[in-house]
Amino acid sequence: MAKAPRNGPYICGIDAALDVVSGKWKGLVLWELHAHGVRRFAELRRALTGVSEKMLTQHLRQMEEDGLVLRTVYAEVPPKVEYSLTESGAALNEALLPLGEWGRDRIRHRGLSVVPAPDTSSSAVS
Repeated sequence: MAKAPRNGPYICGIDAALDVVSGKWKGLVLWELHAHGVRRFAELRRALTGVSEKMLTQHLRQMEEDGLVLRTVYAEVPPKVEYSLTESGAALNEALLPLGEWGRDRIRHRGLSVVPAPDTSSSAVS
């Protein structure tokens, strides 16, 4: 079943915002691109432990359609594609900072476990 287009009508601003960030991986893609600037697909996939190639592709396409992510394709062999935040994506990331603080407080107060981020410092070719 095809998902309905994400263009309203909306009940309120929260409804419109959640429509854009809905999905388990979108917030993490925003965070990863904010932390590292430009990323290639394979770098994003390694950084987001547990995401499938299909789901990451789907989320990146939606985020590009929503104007949050810029996809840059370089005319090279093999093809090189990079992802970065747009101005709108960076603004959304800023808006999500208080939610991240709330989440960190929840982790701390409830003694919840945190998965260590994988080491993605090497610039592997995707």
